[in-house]
Amino acid sequence: MPIAPRLPIAGLALAIFMPISAHAHVLLADNLQSLAPDADPQVLRLAASAVECADPDAERLAVIDFSRSANQPRLWVFDLKHERLLFEELVSHGRGSGDEEAKWFSNTPESYQSSLGLFRTLNSYDGANGYSMRLEGLETGVNDLAYQRAIVVHGADYVSEQFIAENGRLGRSFGCPAVRQEIARPLIDTIKEDHYLFAYYPDPQWLAESAYISCGQDATLANTIDARGGSLEHSLDIHYQATR
Repeated sequence: MPIAPRLPIAGLALAIFMPISAHAHVLLADNLQSLAPDADPQVLRLAASAVECADPDAERLAVIDFSRSANQPRLWVFDLKHERLLFEELVSHGRGSGDEEAKWFSNTPESYQSSLGLFRTLNSYDGANGYSMRLEGLETGVNDLAYQRAIVVHGADYVSEQFIAENGRLGRSFGCPAVRQEIARPLIDTIKEDHYLFAYYPDPQWLAESAYISCGQDATLANTIDARGGSLEHSLDIHYQATR
C-alpha cells in the first residue's frame, strides 16, 4: 500500500483551511515561479489567482510586470498545460504612462496610457502596426475599454536592445504592449484566441478592488486565518517556504 506523502505543518494547515480552488492557484503560482525564477514571485501569485478565477482550465498565460524598468525583460508567456516558459521578453508601455518607468495607467481613450488587469486574447490581424492581436479587457473600469481603445499586442522597431543602447530607454507606444518585431508573430500565434494576459503594477486601488485577484477565494481563506490569528499574505508565504 503506497504511503501518502507528509505535508509540512504549514502546508497541512493551508490544505485544511484553503478552498480547493484557492489551493490550485497556489500550486499554479509555484509552477510559474519555478519556470520564471527572474520574475517577481508576488506578481506571479497574483497572475495565478486571476487566471484561476477567470478560467481554471486556461492553457496559456502572458504576464507583464509594469513595475519593472522598460529596459528589462518584463513579459513572460507560459504554457500552463505543459508547464513550460515560452517567452521572456521586453515589452513597451504607453507614452502616457511614463518614460523608462511606467507610473500612470488608464482605461481612458486618447490617454496613451497602458491598462492594468486581466485580458482575454482575441484574434490576430494585419494592421497599421503589422501582425497584431486584439485584447478584451475583463475588468470593468480598469481595462474594459481596451478593444475600443485599440489596445493590441504588436511588434515595433522601438522595442529592442539596440533602441535602448541608442536612446537610453525602450521606446513607448500609444498604450499597446508592443514587443520585438522578430518575435511578434510567433508570440501572438502562441497566445491568440481565448488565452489570457495579466498586466501588473502595484496600484493600491486596483489591487484592493480587482474581482479577479480576490475572486472570493482569498477572502474566504483570509477570514479563516484571521480568526486564528495571522494574515493571508503571511500564511501563503509560510506555505511557499515550507513546500520548497
